[in-house]
Amino acid sequence: MLIIPAIDLRGGKCVRLTQGKRNKEIVYSDDPILVAKQWRNQGAKYLHVVDLDGAFEGEPRNLEIIKEIVKTIDIPIEVGGGIRTDETALMLLESGVDRIVIGTRAVDSPEWIYDLCRKYPTRIAVGIDAMDGKVAVKGWTNLSESSILDVAKGVEKAKPRAIIFTNIKKDGMLQGPDITTARELALAVKTPIIVSGGITSLVDVEELSALPIEGMIIGKALYTGSILLSEAISIVTRGRGEPTCSPRT
Repeated sequence: MLIIPAIDLRGGKCVRLTQGKRNKEIVYSDDPILVAKQWRNQGAKYLHVVDLDGAFEGEPRNLEIIKEIVKTIDIPIEVGGGIRTDETALMLLESGVDRIVIGTRAVDSPEWIYDLCRKYPTRIAVGIDAMDGKVAVKGWTNLSESSILDVAKGVEKAKPRAIIFTNIKKDGMLQGPDITTARELALAVKTPIIVSGGITSLVDVEELSALPIEGMIIGKALYTGSILLSEAISIVTRGRGEPTCSPRT
């Protein structure tokens, strides 16, 4: 199981938003490259990078920083935020990222996900970001009428590499993850599940590690120090050896 640190980019800086709200931003670093190095040096095997400007505006806005992270560290990264066209998807994949995360268009254009997964097997993940049981789109600014499980079961047919589930109400709140929905999702589909949102303590890490999921993305708790990356990694590898889930297998 992987512990995946999150790096959220906005205006070229490493930030965290509370519940995805633009006006609730905390800047943690002016140097995202340094942050990426920090997580790598502390034992991260994988990084989750979100272009928040891209998510809000519909196309990537922090591509040069993403490219620099790829060149600087020797672990794979996944990138999400504003990936809504073939051209954007190809540009990011050719930049060296391991996989891309599709959110909005997975709901709006499911046939596009089928096409992407066919073209780039093992390199497409689908982000299911939800609030009150409904899936959110366009940088979490709009709620669709689609339920979490319906979207998950639909996109599974396209055979994405993973589904990344986030409960928006939990994100950045440091109040614990949505373990109930994560469990339901993991049992409902065969696609590997990665959980994010609200992971606050090592107890949360312990509880999630007992679920049949592939990994968890941790953001704010790492930046505030309420979770030490090395301790979280130790929990999920205890008695299991090093993580064996290669990003592209």
